[in-house]
Amino acid sequence: MFRQARRRRSPAARRAISVAPLLAVMLLAGCASFGPSADHLSPPAPERQEARQPDVSPAIRREHQRILSAYGGRYDAPAVQAMVSQTVARLVAASERPDVPYQVTLLNSPAVNAFALPGGQLYVTRGLVALANDSAELASVLAHEMAHVIAQHAASRENKARQAALVTRVTNDVLRDPQNGALALAKSRIALASFSRAQEFEADGIGVGIAARAGYDPFGAPRFLTSLGRNASLRNSVQTKPGEQRAPDFVSSHPATLDRVKNAQTIARQFGAPGTGARDRNAYLASLDGTVYGEDPSEGFVRGRRFLHPKLGFTFVAPEGFVLENTAQAVLGLKDGGREALRLDVVRVSGDQSLIDYLKSGWIENVETRSLEETVINGFPAATGTAGGDSWDFRLYAIRFGSDVYRFIFASRNKSFETDRAFREAVGSFRRMSVAEANSAHPLRLRIVTVGADDTTEKLASRMAVSDRATERFLVLNGLEPGAALRSGDRVKIVVE
Repeated sequence: MFRQARRRRSPAARRAISVAPLLAVMLLAGCASFGPSADHLSPPAPERQEARQPDVSPAIRREHQRILSAYGGRYDAPAVQAMVSQTVARLVAASERPDVPYQVTLLNSPAVNAFALPGGQLYVTRGLVALANDSAELASVLAHEMAHVIAQHAASRENKARQAALVTRVTNDVLRDPQNGALALAKSRIALASFSRAQEFEADGIGVGIAARAGYDPFGAPRFLTSLGRNASLRNSVQTKPGEQRAPDFVSSHPATLDRVKNAQTIARQFGAPGTGARDRNAYLASLDGTVYGEDPSEGFVRGRRFLHPKLGFTFVAPEGFVLENTAQAVLGLKDGGREALRLDVVRVSGDQSLIDYLKSGWIENVETRSLEETVINGFPAATGTAGGDSWDFRLYAIRFGSDVYRFIFASRNKSFETDRAFREAVGSFRRMSVAEANSAHPLRLRIVTVGADDTTEKLASRMAVSDRATERFLVLNGLEPGAALRSGDRVKIVVE
């Protein structure tokens, strides 16, 4: 979040929080996504030259650059990149179109995602690579994305995306619709014009066949799809208390994971029994040792209710009950199944413009002028005010921190003295990090450890540097079912700081 390239935007583009910059990337990034899309906006790293480069149009090149921006650029991990590239080369040789040149990019994002562009560009996030547990599982994902290219699904989806962008204005400006603004600001992810159900099933079938012909275990696909579903369920359950209704995500046309698992199992049986083909589990896990897990602290990260950004030097604590998510557009938060929401982002505001004038400058409608007041937050000039609609009430803050202005936007369906106090206390926690704090902020990483004779899932999970539900996270991360017995000598993943 908050990378310096954001400063290149024109003043007009900064007046409102808009989903427009996200639309092109999100239209193309709908496949197998169960995680946040981190739209980082730094200049991408120089392209690595592969043996063969796809012959792509200027439009595809632009999409490639947008994707690099949207997913944090390339992730520099030679062992992981080599493993991914070798897998792609093996799959290409076994595919129906070995003449198609592919270029695979490893993205620096914790999102569990993989997708393809029509020209043969394949993308896989480090979050997805971390969730997979062997080469066959990774191969199933990459072969699935290659299948979309072979079947020309990506090209047809690109056309549908253009039509959807013209016909469906989902949200032109998040905060110019007071009725839906809070939901949009808290769930600023769009999945329009995704692959159709039939296309997903077709790609699963083609992909399993490619992986099997390349010598991989064809049951890698159902195994990974199962992990994908369990990971999504865990993430959703962490964000929602029992009995609560979560605010719905935006449009998604993926078939249910359970249906895809059954379909993939049926197809895999045509190529042999479980265990047929290579899995290379130990070699795969060895390549992951030391991989960054979750957010990269250079872009800020979440620890429970606290958000820290060592690079920019600030931190704050969300109100009790909020679950935070870091994206490049903003730090987002939800509480009570979406009945309360927050957003923190950054804009450039001229030093000649007062913060009160900025709050009423039109970037959000229905600002209550009489509510505006100047204040100071831990030594930083600030202004606050309220805005409202029939269904949502907003508490706004603008804080001048260095050369930028940080905007806190809190939303509640049921405004009360208690909620407003909680919002004020959260903003009051916004402060500059000390040098010692910034230097001590390290990313979480995967460590591959050997199961000992006395180890249990609970004992290994207790070594995980996670804030809650460590045992469930350990099981999902390692593709293990609840109650699974560990075998001495096996290699497993844990998360350490």
